Amino acid sequence: MTSIRRFNPLDLFKFNNVNLDVFTETYNISFYFQYLAKWPDMFHVAVSPSGRLMGYLMGKVEGRGTSWHGHVTAITVAPEYRRLGLARRLMDFLEETSDKVYNGYFVDLFVRKSNQVAIVMYEKLGYVVYRRVLGYYMASGGDGEDAYDMRKALSRDKDKESMVPLGRPVRADEVD
Repeated sequence: MTSIRRFNPLDLFKFNNVNLDVFTETYNISFYFQYLAKWPDMFHVAVSPSGRLMGYLMGKVEGRGTSWHGHVTAITVAPEYRRLGLARRLMDFLEETSDKVYNGYFVDLFVRKSNQVAIVMYEKLGYVVYRRVLGYYMASGGDGEDAYDMRKALSRDKDKESMVPLGRPVRADEVD
C-alpha cells in the first residue's frame, strides 16, 4: 500500500524517476534543503511498498493579511504511478496543513498554460484560474511560456473572495 510521509534529505537521491517528466521543474539541492528546513510539514513524498518514490509535493506558506496562503511550489508523480490518485492525496496534505496549521485563506499554484492535463486535474480539485501570468517561465530561466495562477479557497475565506478571477493578465514581475 502506498504511504505518504514527510520528505527527508535522503529522498533527494531517490527521486530521479519522478523528476524526469518534461513538466517537472528540477531545482538545485540547496533549494530543496531550504524548503525542507523552513516548511518541513509542507514537503511530502508518496512511497511504494517497495520503498520507491512515486511522487512528491513541495510547498510553503507566504503572504500577509488576506493574502496569507499556502503555495504549491512543485507537485509531480512518476509516469508509471499516475492516475492512482496520488496527486490528490498529496494536495490534500498541503491544503489541510495550509488550512488547519497555518490558517491560510487559500492555496495557490502556477501551472504552464500548455499543461492541459494538470489544469483539468486542478479544476477537479476545486481550483480556478485566478490570473494569467505573462512570461512566467522566463523568470526561472525557462522558455517564456505563460502560466496560470490557480487558487482554491480554504475555510478561513468563507466568501471565496480569493478565488475571484483578476480579469486581466499580469507580467511576471507583478506577481507578489
